[in-house]
Amino acid sequence: MPSHIAHAIIGTAGHIDHGKTALVRALTGQETDRLKEERERGISIDLGFAYFTLPDGTRAGLIDVPGHERFIRNMLAGAHGIDLVLFTVAADDGVMPQSEEHLDILHLLGAARGIFVITKADLVDERRLAEVRDEIELLADGTVMAGAPVIPVSSLTGAGIDELRAEIIRQLEGFEARRPTGLFRLPLDRAFVIKGHGTVVTGTAMGATVKIGDRLRVLPGGGEVRVRAIQVHSEPVESAGRCQRVALNLSGAERIELKRGDVLADARLTMVTSRLDAWLEVRPAARRALKSNERVRFFTGTSETMARLIVLEPDGSIAVKRGGLVQLVFNEPMVALAGDRFVIRDETSRRTLGGGRVLNPYGRRSRRPLERYRERLTTLRDQSGAAAIEALINLQDNFAVTALDIALMLNAPLADVRAALADNRFVKLSLGDEEGYTTRGKWDDLKNYAAAALKAHHESEPLSPGLEMEALRARLPYEVAARNFRALIDRVSRESEIVREESVLRLKSHRVQLGGEDSKLGARVAEKLAAAGFQPPELKQLAAELGLPASEVGKLRTLLTAMEREGRVVKIATDLYFDRTRFDEARARLLKHFERSPEVSAAVYRDLLGASRKFAIALLDFFDHSGVTTRVGDLRRLRSSG
Repeated sequence: MPSHIAHAIIGTAGHIDHGKTALVRALTGQETDRLKEERERGISIDLGFAYFTLPDGTRAGLIDVPGHERFIRNMLAGAHGIDLVLFTVAADDGVMPQSEEHLDILHLLGAARGIFVITKADLVDERRLAEVRDEIELLADGTVMAGAPVIPVSSLTGAGIDELRAEIIRQLEGFEARRPTGLFRLPLDRAFVIKGHGTVVTGTAMGATVKIGDRLRVLPGGGEVRVRAIQVHSEPVESAGRCQRVALNLSGAERIELKRGDVLADARLTMVTSRLDAWLEVRPAARRALKSNERVRFFTGTSETMARLIVLEPDGSIAVKRGGLVQLVFNEPMVALAGDRFVIRDETSRRTLGGGRVLNPYGRRSRRPLERYRERLTTLRDQSGAAAIEALINLQDNFAVTALDIALMLNAPLADVRAALADNRFVKLSLGDEEGYTTRGKWDDLKNYAAAALKAHHESEPLSPGLEMEALRARLPYEVAARNFRALIDRVSRESEIVREESVLRLKSHRVQLGGEDSKLGARVAEKLAAAGFQPPELKQLAAELGLPASEVGKLRTLLTAMEREGRVVKIATDLYFDRTRFDEARARLLKHFERSPEVSAAVYRDLLGASRKFAIALLDFFDHSGVTTRVGDLRRLRSSG
C-alpha cells in the first residue's frame, strides 16, 4: 500500500443547500456532484467522493452525502464508515430539520470525531454567527458531537477555510484507524460496468485487507468473484483495507447482479442472519416509546430492509431518549456482525426512530428464561474477551461453535479469540474434522440433561435396555449435528455415569430385571418359544397366542428385548425370536453338518432342522451376519477363523 494513502474517511452532513458540496470543492478542489441532474438542480442526490490531502502528502477519503430528506437512504449508505464529520449549518438558515436528523444518524452510528462548520458566513454579521453557534450547541447536546469545535467559513471568499483545514489536520494527526477484524468486508455503495474492464464496485472497506487475486463472497446471495484490480483515490494499489475508499475491478461478476446493499467479503464469511439481538437507543424524533411488534426500516452498512422489532425489556417498551435490548426479525437475510452500527426509521421512512449496535448476530426465537437471555446480552454489550465469548456461545442454539465462527460473529481477530478460548470456562470438543468450543456451563447442562433423560426413560420403560442415541439427540435443548453426537456422548460417558452400548445409552446403575407380572409373562413367552422348536411364532402371532391385545405388541417387543439381554432368547430377524436352547441346537446341527461337507444349502438345512424353508433361511441369514457362515451363491460355507 503506498504510504500516501491514509486509513481515514471524512464525511459531510447537514441540511440541504447548506453548502456541503461547495465546502468539499473549497477544501479539495474536486467536484463531487457527478450526476447531470445534480449539476442542473444544484443539489446532491447521491453520494459524492473525493480525497483530502494532509501535509505529509497522505490522502484521506472524503464522502459528500446528500442533505435532502428524500435522499436520506443515500445519506445513510455513505455515513456508515465516517471517521471525521464535517457537519454544515448555513449561517443564514441556522439549524434545520435535516440538521437534526443527520446529527441523530451520526450519533447513532458512533461518529464521535467531528467539526461543526458554519457555512455561508459571508452572508451574515457577527451577531447572527453567535446565534447560530448557540443553535449548534443546543443541537449537539446529548449527542456524541457535543463540544465539537465550531468554525465559520465561506466557500465563496475562502474565509475560514485555512482554519478548517488546520482543524481537520489536527483531528486526524495520530488518528488510529478502526481495529481490523481479520476479515475483509466491503458494503457496496456503487456497482457499474466499464467497457473493456468489466464490473467495478466501490465502498468503504471494513475489517482487514483485500489483495489482488483474492476470492470474495457476495452476501447475502452467496456467489463468488475474484479481485482483478484495486484502486484507492483513483490510484492502482496491490491491497487495501479498513477506513479506506476502495474500488475493485472484479472477474466472475458478469452473471451476478451486484447492487448497493450487497457486501463483498472474505470467502470464509458465509454468515447471513434473519434475526439478531442489539442495543437500541431511541431518539427524540421517535416522539413516543417504541414497543414490540412495530415494523421498522433497518439500515446497516449500505443495506436496507424491513424488520419487526421485539423489545426485550421487562415492560416491553423503550422510552424516548432511553436505551434497551431488542431483537430485530428481518424480512430478508442481512449481513451483520457484533459491533456493527445500525439505524432504524419508521415504516414509511419519514423519521429516524433510533439505532444502536449489534450484540448477537444470531438471535434465538426462544429467549426463555428472558432474564438470563438479557444478562448475556448485557455482558456482550459491556465486556470483551473471554466474558463476551462465553456469553455469545451461551446465546447460541448450537451446542458448540468453532473458533472461526466465534471470531466471525464477534467481528474480532481470530488470534484474539483463540487466546481467550484457553480460559478454563471453555471446553474444547472434537466436531468431526474441526474443533469446537462450548462453555463449561453448557457442558455440565448436557451431562445433567442426558442423565435426567435416561433416568426418566428407565423409570417409564424398565424393560428397555436404554435410550437410542438419536432419540436423546432429538430431545436436547441445543442443536448438535448427528455426525458429532457420538464423539460428544463418548466424552460424556467418560465423565459421568452414562454408558454407551452401540447406539443405546443407559445409566451404569440400570439393569433390566423382570419382576412381578413381567416375570410371569416372560415365563409364558419362554414356554411358547421352547415348545415351537425351530418354527417359533412371529411377534404378532405370539401376542395372539398369549391372548394379548394389539395395543400390547409394543410391550411384548420390549419384554423380548429384555429377555434377549438376559440370554433367554435370540433375535434372529425383525420380530422373530428363538428360544435360546433351540437356537443353540440349530447352530450345533449346522456345525455338525460342516464336519461332513464344506457347504450347505437352504433345503439341506431345512431338512436338518425339520422346519420350513422360511425359518431355515432366516437362521442362515443370521449366521451370515454374525460371522459363522459365508454365502456363496445359493450355498453357505463355514467362515474361516483366520
